[in-house]
Amino acid sequence: MPAPDLDRFTSRRSTVYATEGVVATSQPLAAEAGVETLREGGNAFDAAVATAAALNVVEPTSTGLGGDVFALYRTADGEVGAMSSCGGAPAEATIENVRESVETHADADEWYPESRGAAVDSGGERGMPFLGPHAVTVPGTARGWETTIERFGRGTLSDALQPAIRYAMDGYPVTEVIADHWKGAETLFTDENAAEAYLNDGHAPTVGERMRLPQLGESLEAIATEGADVVYEGRIGEAIAEEIQSKGGFLTTDDLAAFEPTFPDPVSTRYNGAEVYELPPNNQGLIALEALNIANEVDAGSYPLDSPERVHYFAEATKRAFHDGHRYITDPTYEDVPPLASGAWAAERANDVDATASDVSFGVPDSHAEDADTVLLCVADAAGNVVSFINSRFAGFGSGLVAGDTGIALQNRGASFSLDPDHPNSLEPGKRPFHTLIPGLVDFAPDGSRDDWAAFGVMGGFMQPQGHVQTISNVVDYDLPLQAALDLPRWRYREDGSLAIEGRMDGNLATKLARMGHDVRVLPPVQFGGAQIARNNEGVLSGATEPRKDGTVAGY
Repeated sequence: MPAPDLDRFTSRRSTVYATEGVVATSQPLAAEAGVETLREGGNAFDAAVATAAALNVVEPTSTGLGGDVFALYRTADGEVGAMSSCGGAPAEATIENVRESVETHADADEWYPESRGAAVDSGGERGMPFLGPHAVTVPGTARGWETTIERFGRGTLSDALQPAIRYAMDGYPVTEVIADHWKGAETLFTDENAAEAYLNDGHAPTVGERMRLPQLGESLEAIATEGADVVYEGRIGEAIAEEIQSKGGFLTTDDLAAFEPTFPDPVSTRYNGAEVYELPPNNQGLIALEALNIANEVDAGSYPLDSPERVHYFAEATKRAFHDGHRYITDPTYEDVPPLASGAWAAERANDVDATASDVSFGVPDSHAEDADTVLLCVADAAGNVVSFINSRFAGFGSGLVAGDTGIALQNRGASFSLDPDHPNSLEPGKRPFHTLIPGLVDFAPDGSRDDWAAFGVMGGFMQPQGHVQTISNVVDYDLPLQAALDLPRWRYREDGSLAIEGRMDGNLATKLARMGHDVRVLPPVQFGGAQIARNNEGVLSGATEPRKDGTVAGY
C-alpha cells in the first residue's frame, strides 16, 4: 500500500462523550485496553496502568518498562495528588567515573549520535553521552504501575497487565505514525538481542504489519505473576544490571533494589478562573505555570484567536519561563528551586515584554531534551477519578540497549545530566535528572460552582509546557471544545531562538510574526507534541486526542 502522508489533515474529529468512562491516548488498541479494564470493574487508576502497559507493546517506539512513570490525579473523594516513579543515577555514576569511561571505552563514539549536536561541553571535553550505558537511570515503570494499583486501584496488577500480555504474545497490526517512528530502530539497535526483540530480520515493521513481541510479553507475564520485585530484586533486574555493566556502565542490582516511587505535592496556579496543577521539580511543570502567570500579566489571552498578537505574547511569556526553568529546575534534594510559579516572580519577568520579539536565552548547554518521544494517557471514570499518566523512555527506543532476553529497552533519561559540575543538572550519584515529563490536571471551577476536572497533557520534550499553555488557553480563554483545542495549529520556541509554527497556520500570520522580529520556521506536525485530555464535568465525561498521532478516545 502507498505510504501515508503524515503531514496532511483531511478529516475532522468530535469530542467524545460518555457516562461511565473515557480513555484518551495515542494508540487505539491501548485505549481499548483501558476501557476493557473499566468494563470489568476497574477504576480510572486500574485503567491507566492497563493502558500504559498496552502502550509498552503497541507503541514501543515511545515507552517501555525500561523507563519512568509520572501521574497527576484527582480521586473520587477529592484528593489532588502526584506520583513520581523516576529513578536516579547509579551510586557509582560520578562525573569522574563517566569521564574516564568515555575516554577509554571502545564503543564511546557510538554514544554520541551526530543528530544530537555537539558531543563536547563548554570546557571542550566530551559531555554526557546521549546513548549507551551511562544514559540509563534506574527505571521506575514497574514499581510505579504496582504502586498505582495498590494505592488507588480496585483490581490487581496482574489484571491490568492482561491486555498488554495478549497484544505482545498474539501480535497486533502496527499503526501509521508508530511505523514511521519504528524506522529509527534499524540503526539504533546494533546488538543482536535488541534487534531480535524489536526488528524482523533487521527491518522495522511497516504500516499494518502484524508484530509480536514475545520476549516483552514474557517479562510482562513475570511481573503479573511475581510483582514488580522481579524487576528490582529478581531475575529481570539482574538482566538489566548485567546489560549495563557489560557495556561499561555502573548500574547495579543494589541501585534497583533501593528504588521506591515518591508522592510529591503538586504545584499550581490560577489562570483565568481555572486552577492548573503540575509536577514540581525535578520535572519542568514550573515552566508551564510561570508561562501562564506571565501570559496573564501581559493579558495574552485577550487577543483574537487567529491573531499574531496572541501567538507573540504567549510565546514571549513561554520563552522567559524556559529561561528560568532551565537555570533553576533540578532535583530539589540536591539544590533549592526558587518560587518560579509565584505571581510576584511573573510580574517582574513580564516587565520587559512588549510588541516585538525579545532576545531572551532559551536553554542551557547539554540539555539534550528539546525533542523526545513518549506517551501520555488520560482517564476519567464515573466515580469522579481523573488521571493523567505518563510512561516514558525519553528519546524513542531510549539508550539503544535491551536487557538480555527480557525484551526491555532501557531509557536514556540520564542524557539530561551534564558532566560540568557547575551545570544546573550536573551528574551526581543518586540524583534524578531534569525531567521534561509533565502530566497536567485542571480544575475548571475552583470556586466550587460545579465539579469540573480534567486530566491533560502534551508530550514532546520542550514542547510539553508550551503545549500545556496553548491547550489551557484554548479552552479557558477561547471556550473551544476539547477536540478543537487539540486540533488547533500550534507554535513552539526552539533552543536556537526560532519560533516554529505548523504549516497549517495562516501564511499571513507567519508573515506578521516575522515583522514582529520572530525568526519563523515551519516544522512538520510531529514536532508539535502529543496531547490527550479526559474531563468529568458534573458527571458528564468527555475526551479528546492528538490528531498528530495514531490515537483515539474510547468511552462507554
